[in-house]
Order: sequence, then C-alpha cells, then structure tokens
Amino acid sequence: MRIFALALLSAAAFAQPADLVLRNGKIVTVSATQPTVQALAVRGGRITALGGDADAAKWIGPATQVIDLHGSLAIPGFIEGHGHFTGIGEFRLGLDLREARTWDDIVAQVARAARQAKPGEWIIGRGWHQSKWDHPPDPNVEGFPLHASLDQVSPNNPVLLTHASGHAAFVNGKALEAAGITRETPNPSGGELLKDKDGNPTGLLRESAQGLANSARNTWLAKRTPQERAAEQRKVIDLAMAECLSNGITTFEDAGSSFSTVDAFRRLADSHELRLRLWVMLSGSQPNLEHNLDKYRMIGVGDNHLTVRAIKQYMDGALGSRGAWLLEPYTDKPDSVGLPTQDPANIKRTGDAAIRHGYQLCVHAIGDRANREVLNVYEQVFREHPDQKDLRWRIEHAQHLNAADIPRFGTLGVIAAMQAVHCTSDAPYVPLRLGDKRAEEGAYVWQKLMQSGAIVGNGTDAPVESVSPLASFYAAVSRKTKDGKVFYPDQRMSREEALKSYTWNNAYAAFEEKLKGTLETGKLADITVLSKDIMTVPEGEILSADVLYTIVGGKVMYENQNHGR
Repeated sequence: MRIFALALLSAAAFAQPADLVLRNGKIVTVSATQPTVQALAVRGGRITALGGDADAAKWIGPATQVIDLHGSLAIPGFIEGHGHFTGIGEFRLGLDLREARTWDDIVAQVARAARQAKPGEWIIGRGWHQSKWDHPPDPNVEGFPLHASLDQVSPNNPVLLTHASGHAAFVNGKALEAAGITRETPNPSGGELLKDKDGNPTGLLRESAQGLANSARNTWLAKRTPQERAAEQRKVIDLAMAECLSNGITTFEDAGSSFSTVDAFRRLADSHELRLRLWVMLSGSQPNLEHNLDKYRMIGVGDNHLTVRAIKQYMDGALGSRGAWLLEPYTDKPDSVGLPTQDPANIKRTGDAAIRHGYQLCVHAIGDRANREVLNVYEQVFREHPDQKDLRWRIEHAQHLNAADIPRFGTLGVIAAMQAVHCTSDAPYVPLRLGDKRAEEGAYVWQKLMQSGAIVGNGTDAPVESVSPLASFYAAVSRKTKDGKVFYPDQRMSREEALKSYTWNNAYAAFEEKLKGTLETGKLADITVLSKDIMTVPEGEILSADVLYTIVGGKVMYENQNHGR
C-alpha cells in the first residue's frame, strides 16, 4: 500500500509543477532506496520527486523556484538532538566567556561590563571552564577563584557567571548578598556552596545551589513591565532561530523548557512565525508536571513546527564541575563521587506519570552511577507496564558508563542522546577526573552502544557548546582534540554513521522518523545545503564547510550571502 501511494505521489509530481526544485548537486538522502540523487522537487512543503538532472526539467513550471546547487552537497536538514533553545538567545545577551584562557580574562570582561551597567543591574555571562584555563587562579579553592576578585571590579552590581556545562555558577559578593548566602547557609538538596577553609562562601555554586542566585536575579527581573519581559523573550527566540538556521538546523530538540516558554512557542507556531521546527521537553517539579501534562501535550502544531511530548529531569551534574555522580571517587578528588541532583525515587514517580500521560522521559545522566540509577528506574517502569512497547525513553548525555551498563541501552531500547563535540571538548580532562581505565572503558563509547543495538543521537548541548552540527560531525568522525590527539579512536563513527546520528537517529528519538531524517517522497522538505562534501573531503576540511542554504518545509529560511559560488 505504501509503495502504491508513493508511486501516485511521484506521478502527481510530474503532472503539477513543483514549488521548489534543487538540481545539479549531490543529494545524499540517508535512505537505502535512493542513497544519492542529483535533483529533488518540493510541493506543498513536502518532497514530491527525486531523480537525475534530466528529470528536473519535468518538474519546473513558470512559478517554480529553482536552486542550482553547482555540485554542492544537500542532505536531510540537521536535527539538533539536544540543546537549550532559549539558552542560545540568552547567551547572546550576556558575556561570552568561552574563549577565556585565564580567570583574569574573565575579571577584565566583568570590569568592562560594570563600567557600562546601571547601579544594581545584574551582570551575566556564561561559558567559563576552569579546566581550560592556562593556570589556576591564585588564590583558589579546588581550582576555583574567590569572589573578592570580582568584588573589586563590580562592587555595585551583582555578577552571575554560569559554567560552560550549566551545572555550576560563580557569583560576586553583591550577588551572594542578594541571594542571602552567608557562611551559615546550608547546602541545598542536590547542590553545594563551595566554602574556603574558614567556612566562608567562595562564590562557587554547584548544581541546585545556583537556584539561590537565580531566584535573586529573577526577583530583580520581575520589576520589569510585562511588555518589557515579552519583548526580551521574543528577542531571545529570534536570536536563537537565526543562529540555528545559519548553522543548517531545521529541527531543534529542546532539552527542557518551562510552561511559560512553551506558551510563547505555541503562540509563534499558531501564527506561523516559527522559522524552524521545535520538539520540546517539559521541565519543572513533579507535581506541576503531573498537573499540566495533558494540557501541554501537542503533536505537530503549526504545520509540524511544534511538538511537546517529552519530560526532562536531572539525575546528576557535569564532569567538569565534578558534579557527575560516579560509582567510584574522582581520581583527582578522592573524597568525592559527585552528587545526585535528586532522589531516584522522584525519577520513578515522574516515569509513572510519563507512562500515564503518553510522554517520553528524558533524564540527564553523565556519571556512571547516574546512568545506572536511571537505567534501573527505566527497567522497573518498563517491567511494571509490559503492555507499553516502543517507549523510546532517553538518557541525555550518557557520557560515562560502567561496562556492565552499556548493553542495557540496547536491551531496554533506551536512546543514548549524546553530543559528540563534548567528547573532544572534554577529552583533555576526562582521564584526570576518571583515570585511564574508566575513561577507556566507558567515556563517549558510541561504537559500544551501537553494537548493543542502541540508537545514538547527536547534538551540541548549546549554549554549552556552539550550536554547530558540523563541529559535532567532525568530532564524531575524528575524536580529535585541538592539540591533534585522538581520544580512543576505536569509538569513532564512520561518516555515514555520523550523518545518520544527526538526521534519522534524532528523528527516531523523537518519534518523527516518518516525517523527517531522510529525503524521501512524502516527507517534509527539510534540507541543508553545504559548500563542501563532508562525506568525502579530507577530514581536516570538514570544519571549513559553509552552510549555503537551510530549507524548512520547502522554503529557504537561510541563504549564505557571503559565500562565493
């Protein structure tokens, strides 16, 4: 029946002119039926025909938009498998700390911002990582600075600087004061206030402890008018859309948004103002989630531009900030195994709610203990609901695994929603944290997971990393760090595996493989065009490829005006 329907669709394509035709290119479809074609036709937002250049003339009418690819590569639109959509826009509104090589660099950035800020205005930034500094600050506690250095340059403005991972933050004295944090303040559940030898807060807030400073900043933000808040939210979304489209992303799988943010997405989807597709995980407390799940579940709103059918939870933190929950102590901090950000019993309660309301459950787990605990919860819920099949629950990151748990992903059908670029970005300090044995056994083990039968997705975790699928694709096939070293090369992906991880695999992980992820007749016409053939060019040239076009539903949403063709 399906073959007959596709045949009718293809025949109809010749009877009516296409809205858009791509021709004279190399089009990699990620489909076994027609792996490579030269031309493609689109009508009504969907692919209607695939073939050679000789076929293209049959699809073109007076109103058809024709794009001559001039031999360029066209692929299914990149699907960002795990990122923080509004975080990308918010990142652009604050200080970019990713390139800082020392703590002094960051202090200098804050000093410049403080000179321009109004008294009492919060200064925010993100992207610092102490393991990537040329040398530790002096003085320091566990390699982290003391807030006095920020106090000197920003005495009148609270400062909130989020770690690259998003799992720690550093604040100055004014922010500590606003948050009510003193030497007597206890650690919140699932978090830590790092203190010096005298018991005074250093300014480093791990995991849930960040919430104390964020609450204080939110109180300040709440003083704005509703119009001001709405305008900033729209600016954040517009910035995120523009950045994603310029990087060839046609669908973004958002790893946790609030109900109010989803409301904003829904308004834009209903008014057809979303320029790319969003697949969203809801985040929030378990009681609030349970109360709102039925109301917020939506599939394909706004012509398949918004879907909400997943829940996001956290089991631990990040390895860089030593918040990842491990089975054995950190090699470089033997008195710590990290910490869980919540009780696994809470994950179980959320899993029960997900089953009842028809949601996927997506849990952040980085350390081997966190991954094991999440797999245990999933296994228990699956066992209690034997009638529920093909749930496609996900572990977000799945970065560091115990050998005994790797086969469980395939056995249980759990998606490993990973980010290849984290491997090469984190590689310099992973052996320091875990030791060589644990690093080789279970760090970013893509091949071992695929051999277990698991589906491995790909993404960037933006704004933790730049939202560049090409950077993550390169990391997947090379596992090469900036200094040229290769991190356990046996776990590299082939280029075909890497492309599939960014297209069909991510579509499958969202129950959307029948709509997208491959270029086939009847599917959504979501297409990315690149200046270089990343499937064949020398490995070192992959990162120099440019995005030429980003096409969503047959409409050009981004065209590179600077690339000479």
